[in-house]
Amino acid sequence: MKEQQLNLFDFEDTDSLFSLLDNEFLPNEYFEVEYKSGKGGFPKELWKTYSAFANTNTGIIVIGIKENRDGIEIEGLSDEQIENYKRQFWDGCNNPNTISRNILSNEDVRVVELKGRKLLGLRVPFANRTERPVYLTRNPFGNTYKRNHEGDYRCTENEVKRLLADSSSELQLDALILEHFTIEDLDPTSIRHFRQLFASSRSGHPWHALEDAELLRKIGAYRVDRKSKKEGITLAGLLMFGKEDSIKDQEALSDYFPDYRERLTTDEKIRWTDRIYPDGTWECNLLQFYLKVWPKISSTLPKPFQLKNDERVDETPTHIALREAFVNAIVHTDYSLSGNIIIELDTEKFVFSNPGTLLISLQQYYAGGISECRNPSLQQMFMLIGRAEKAGSGVDKIMTGWRDSHWRKPFLELEGQPDRVKLTLPMFSVIPDATLQELETIFDSVSNLTPDELTALSFCLIEGSISNQRLQYVLNMHSTDITNLLKKLCTDGYLESDKNGRWTIYKVKTKVDTSSQKVSALGRKVDTSVKVAISIEDTDSMGFTNRKVDTSGKKVDTSDRKVDTSKKMATRLSREDLEKEIITICSQDYLSMEEVANQLGKSIDYLKNKIFPNMIKNGKLKKRYPFTHNHPNQGYKANDEHLEGEN
Repeated sequence: MKEQQLNLFDFEDTDSLFSLLDNEFLPNEYFEVEYKSGKGGFPKELWKTYSAFANTNTGIIVIGIKENRDGIEIEGLSDEQIENYKRQFWDGCNNPNTISRNILSNEDVRVVELKGRKLLGLRVPFANRTERPVYLTRNPFGNTYKRNHEGDYRCTENEVKRLLADSSSELQLDALILEHFTIEDLDPTSIRHFRQLFASSRSGHPWHALEDAELLRKIGAYRVDRKSKKEGITLAGLLMFGKEDSIKDQEALSDYFPDYRERLTTDEKIRWTDRIYPDGTWECNLLQFYLKVWPKISSTLPKPFQLKNDERVDETPTHIALREAFVNAIVHTDYSLSGNIIIELDTEKFVFSNPGTLLISLQQYYAGGISECRNPSLQQMFMLIGRAEKAGSGVDKIMTGWRDSHWRKPFLELEGQPDRVKLTLPMFSVIPDATLQELETIFDSVSNLTPDELTALSFCLIEGSISNQRLQYVLNMHSTDITNLLKKLCTDGYLESDKNGRWTIYKVKTKVDTSSQKVSALGRKVDTSVKVAISIEDTDSMGFTNRKVDTSGKKVDTSDRKVDTSKKMATRLSREDLEKEIITICSQDYLSMEEVANQLGKSIDYLKNKIFPNMIKNGKLKKRYPFTHNHPNQGYKANDEHLEGEN
């Protein structure tokens, strides 16, 4: 008898269904799926998950499956249970003593089948901004939940207050009139700079003829409240043009601290190659922060010579994408929170991080076309000087501009406790040449893989492991299609899975050391020790190898990089003794993993997968670049305290 399989609802379209899944590969690695047992009656804990999904992102609840440490047990439901649970669910949805709001339609509740057993599936959509928070009972405080990697957690009082503030029908936090602040709190130089940029961007605009006070009214930096007749500079005006002392006044934004951090060196003694932050030497308003930081980050991008209408064009689509990411962080920041904007640049990536929550769903963010701005007055100011977009087109420019440079797709991460939105723009290609060569060395050939399969396998090798959710930032595929792709790579022997709680992590399936054998790499025969020579550790930040590779069809000479197997001990070292050897080898300076492998006579795969991770976790080794998985100059050194212990 053919097994029936589970159909779940598509996150974006309730008329669609997930691809067929079997029990082994149910999407337990995707944290927006929650399983509930139905054996003991209707699961009352379901309402916490309902609240969490509605306040965080779309999710699916499946009743009739029990989740435990050993995996998933399919219990199933009887027809009578299904009808009873449906009735109890709809009764609760429409009872404010149970849940504050019903955000489901009839299409969001369906009966599904798996292996001949019936289950009840509930799709909980991400609530609109004006509908949040969704909470249990009639009191949001203490009864509002959100979702993180561990499951549902109760929101703090401050988190609830922020959700309530964001739910205002007219979200214009930066239009707040600041009492006891005047135009004297604004920096005249910043206003003059704004006028110059405005004139350059919109040369024929009628506002150029206005006096400063009237211009500030027009752009939302100064406002009169019609009801109360109160007037004064707005939060947006103070942020854009304010003097540092005024911005950081206790009655304004005492925690205001925009921060640019640059690290473009391999010297571990240098923490930052440049840093821009409020230090009393400049008026640290947002306009001046932008004018100081933008030249720094834009100068790292190549500027090919181009002519348009006989004039040189120095901006590429990648420059436009970078500027959109920068301005987006500024106009979407929740300035009532501490931390503020952090812009980071290293040899591999840009990271734009700002406090607050995403006002739309992740799906809406990546789809583009929807604009929900926390600070619309700031957005308008940047639009007037040609530095911002509206109507949701900014995200499209970021994605297409980055694709124009053939770099890995930018990805957005939502952090909680505290709430932060972090956008990462990698500066290296999807599949670096050295990565492809290493995969050829490990698996003989990867030419039979589809482009999506090859991308997933490459990411797994680069980052050490991969998950369904991580690949959603990379592949233009549905999460269930990604699950099926990962399943196939496991079945074909390329990946192996490690189920751990809610997440399934996939790693490259390493082979037994075959240094005495020959394998095919890029269509020619080479000694497998070439794997050492083309390790991902030897790629630069753009994904290219740091040394020449002979492509004439001859064997690649890697004699100076081969693992000297003559150094292997006659007796097998215990793990403890092996770690002592590594600490001794790494006692003086940072060494690459292959250099350590050379001295030990061990394979890099063995060290990378079995030894180094635990030594780093236990503090025995430290990385030259601790926050980067695949830095081209990554090295490892023994921690001083363990070194002293060895001596």
